[in-house]
Amino acid sequence: MERSVLRLSGSDTYKFLNDMVTNDLSGMKDGFVYTALLTPQGKYLFDFFQTADGDDILLDVSAARAPALAQRLTMYKLRADVVISDSGLHVHRGLGDAPAGAFADPRHVAMGWRMISDAPQANDDVDWDAIRVEHCVPESEAELIADASYILESGFERLNGVDFRKGCYVGQEVTARMKHKTELRKGLATVSVRGTAPVGTDILADGKVAGTLFTQAGGKGIAYLRFDRAKGDMTAGDATVTRLD
Repeated sequence: MERSVLRLSGSDTYKFLNDMVTNDLSGMKDGFVYTALLTPQGKYLFDFFQTADGDDILLDVSAARAPALAQRLTMYKLRADVVISDSGLHVHRGLGDAPAGAFADPRHVAMGWRMISDAPQANDDVDWDAIRVEHCVPESEAELIADASYILESGFERLNGVDFRKGCYVGQEVTARMKHKTELRKGLATVSVRGTAPVGTDILADGKVAGTLFTQAGGKGIAYLRFDRAKGDMTAGDATVTRLD
């Protein structure tokens, strides 16, 4: 997926962002912080990586969602001393030994490293979808659906994308309530897929909708499931689907 890098600068940048997003920005001292911006109702809007560049903060975000993220942040900043711009920088990622200036992807060790650079990445032949599917790592414009997904159902706690000790942020009340007062009845899970089905196909169990099938690779897929119905072999179009985790 194509990525863009936004630059936030100004004396209020750190506090402004830290008050907005689901994770604690103090982790930037060690590299990238993975986080999300939610609606006031606790629904997912954007996910991105944050890292410090001097006194500025860089946001590594889906290119398709970058303009909307910049617009949303501009709406929230009011009189805060924060300037939001397109940095013109590029995201690199890879597996194995990380080059100088790169940091581990904080979501999962299997996701390798990330780096922000002046020049575009020359080549990237890694099958990232296969790795995401294997470890149930959702992605914007795929499993993460704006104004619909909830980050705890999407695995953000497991992916180091939310901090329950940091205090208030947009959507914090709903997220905390889901964490402490309810048992998740729906969420993303890895499934085996025997056959093929388009992304977005309903998964049926005993004739009832049990979920939705998303990214697939190597005979597996990421699915959003109703856990009470996702038992045994299910169908998604012409494919047979079985929950693995």
